[in-house]
Amino acid sequence: MKRLALISVSDKTGIVEFSQQLISEFDFEIVSSGGTAKTLREAGIEVTKVSDYTGSPEILGGRVKTLHPRIHGGILARRDRADDQADLEANNVRPFDLIVVNLYPFVATISKPEVTVAEAIENIDIGGPAMLRAAAKNYQHLTVISNPKRYEAYLEELRSTGGQPSLNFRQTCALETFTLTADYDQAISAYLAGVNEEKVAPLPPQFSLMGTQRQALRYGENPHQSATWYQTGNTPTGWAGATQLQGKELSYNNLVDLEAARRIINEFTDQPTAAILKHTNPCGIASANHLVDAYENAFAGDSVSAFGGIVALNQAIDEATATAMTKTFLECVVAPGCHEEAKAVLGKKSNLRVLVLPDLQAGPKEMVKVIAGGFLVQTVDDEPDSDDQWEVVTEKQPTAEQLAEMMFAWKAAKHVKSNAIVVTRDRATIGIGAGQMNRVGAVDIALKQAGEKTQGATLASDGFFPFDDSVRTAAKAGITTLIQPGGSRRDQDSIQAANELGIVMIFTGTRHFLH
Repeated sequence: MKRLALISVSDKTGIVEFSQQLISEFDFEIVSSGGTAKTLREAGIEVTKVSDYTGSPEILGGRVKTLHPRIHGGILARRDRADDQADLEANNVRPFDLIVVNLYPFVATISKPEVTVAEAIENIDIGGPAMLRAAAKNYQHLTVISNPKRYEAYLEELRSTGGQPSLNFRQTCALETFTLTADYDQAISAYLAGVNEEKVAPLPPQFSLMGTQRQALRYGENPHQSATWYQTGNTPTGWAGATQLQGKELSYNNLVDLEAARRIINEFTDQPTAAILKHTNPCGIASANHLVDAYENAFAGDSVSAFGGIVALNQAIDEATATAMTKTFLECVVAPGCHEEAKAVLGKKSNLRVLVLPDLQAGPKEMVKVIAGGFLVQTVDDEPDSDDQWEVVTEKQPTAEQLAEMMFAWKAAKHVKSNAIVVTRDRATIGIGAGQMNRVGAVDIALKQAGEKTQGATLASDGFFPFDDSVRTAAKAGITTLIQPGGSRRDQDSIQAANELGIVMIFTGTRHFLH
């Protein structure tokens, strides 16, 4: 008797060619459903529709078609059990050798900006996960394929083993399948947890984190630490979906820095902007009318720290910016695109990692930190800042230009490790004090780095000033505008000092700690 395969796929990539090989080379019969059967028949492939095989019509608009004993009995039957074989014969059920299923695109559907709840619900697959889980459970007796990338590997298994895939291959496919269905259910759970919320959705009472190994990295933060890159979901997104145009393999530290760079550059959409990072802290951020000017101004903010840094750009790399970047050693560059002329210039630095990530704004909605005995989950700090919520607390009022500069400084400070102080001028950072144990030390570092450029500059602090000493230090250095969250019991001391010294100070009412 011929071997039997059930094929029902949403993603039809390569399915025609794969089915043709199954029939012509390995003498399979194919049972298929709905759109998959139509696709195969249009390609001239002989196929039995699920409804014909089961003797039961598809009902409820296609919601019920594979949930049938002839399907699930053929998937779950154990070929080494006499009672299972007797049940198959008594109910005219044939055992399946191969199950090829992938699922409705739920994640892609809910990623659409205007998706409705009804549309999302209709894209929750029911029959697909049921078949996949049944087949994965019974991997000792059949093969389940949930990823089109496995098609050729399966054919090679049949060729190399004389027609029977190895147990190891079948178990690997089963593991991949269970990971897929777990991710799928987690996506549905997360969506439904927040679907009726107008603001940030509460985190669910149960939180699962699943991933598939994408790449074993050479090492972690240090050579004695092992590290692996895991991809969430079956379809590569984020950094897994980025295109690396050139350069060496990405390292653990590269990926950590790149994600920090992506979060920073997302803050700036109005003008061409460049951010240069080192150890997840920005050492230079600048906006300008032209991308090359933005990069050069960011570089000038701390040219020493920029050596060996990570660069993020919010526009496609042009030739002028590429030329400027090749003047120093950089580890990685990421941008939403890269012009052909720029590729030629960057190609002269063959070890420079150049990545194109078209959607730099798409990122995780939660952040996870592992602790002993569990892990912590928080929503990301991605609420847009608006000067409508700010309070000018000093007698002196800011000009429109000063307000714009303060917004730039505030956005930059949001991405500097606490305690954080950022000094800016003309939409460019000129001094940054990062990760200090006290705010006075952060102020001193930022002002010292800025030097004489502090005259008429803006200072931003991610947290409030508990005393007026930092306000006085800033004014003495020439700072004319200061922005901070406010909220200290001694805020009035800082306000009084600012009024006395003739500087503008704004309270945002929001802090941006980053630990």
